[in-house]
Amino acid sequence: MNKINHRKLLNSKWTAVSPVNKEKHFMITDMEFDEEGVVISCVIEAVMSKRSMEINWHDLKDQQRWLQDWK
Repeated sequence: MNKINHRKLLNSKWTAVSPVNKEKHFMITDMEFDEEGVVISCVIEAVMSKRSMEINWHDLKDQQRWLQDWK
C-alpha cells in the first residue's frame, strides 16, 4: 500500500501499472478541500496527452494500479 499525505499530493507524480491508451505517467494537477481540510476532489492528468480526469485519491494507495513517481 502506498502511503500518501493528502497535503503533499498536489503536483505529485504517478505511474499507472497497466497503461491505457499509452498513458502511463500522470500528475495530480488540481485538488479541492472543504473548510476542515478534507479532500473533496482530486484531478489527475496524463503527461503525454494532457487528458484530465477526476480520481478518488484513495485509489492511489493501491500498488496494483499505481506507483509513486515516474517509473
